[in-house]
Amino acid sequence: MKKQFLTLLFVAFAGLFSMTAQTTEVAGVKVAQKVTMEGQSLVLNGVGVREKLFMDMYVGALYLPKKSSNSAEIMAGNDAAAIKLTIVSGMITSDKMISAVNEGFENATNKNTAPIKAKIAQFKACFKDEIKKGDVFDMVFVPGKGVVVSKNGKEKGTIDGADFKKAMFGIWLSNKPADKNLKAAMLGK
Repeated sequence: MKKQFLTLLFVAFAGLFSMTAQTTEVAGVKVAQKVTMEGQSLVLNGVGVREKLFMDMYVGALYLPKKSSNSAEIMAGNDAAAIKLTIVSGMITSDKMISAVNEGFENATNKNTAPIKAKIAQFKACFKDEIKKGDVFDMVFVPGKGVVVSKNGKEKGTIDGADFKKAMFGIWLSNKPADKNLKAAMLGK
């Protein structure tokens, strides 16, 4: 009887460990270690929190085919990649998100947004619906297709071009990222 109990206890702990090994929890959000998005198998490169005025705004996770800490290679590369944003604050609105995206593109392109102006407008349209705490945005770069943007699993649009992909990933990974601590976390540092 004691042996059966110990075996059950071991199995329970092993199951709990394997469940926690498959996810990471950040700011109350469970983040998967491996995902398949738009047919692309990706691993969690890093995850962190976007903070503003000492408040958590969203959890940002970077997924790549294999781990990398080289932001320039990630932005310029032609491999599949994804950024997942999980909204953790009720203070984020559609207007605030669009404003932040505008600022992000300005910073990521050194104020040279003109060549991708139409693509940025298409991207911003993906955030026009009401944004609520708990919403999840996936931005997946699919080679040969472009960046596929989804909200809560529903596709909102696809924006083509390596130039757009580099600028969009640059919002979080450029030399002037939205949040330096989040950039470091996404790069696994």
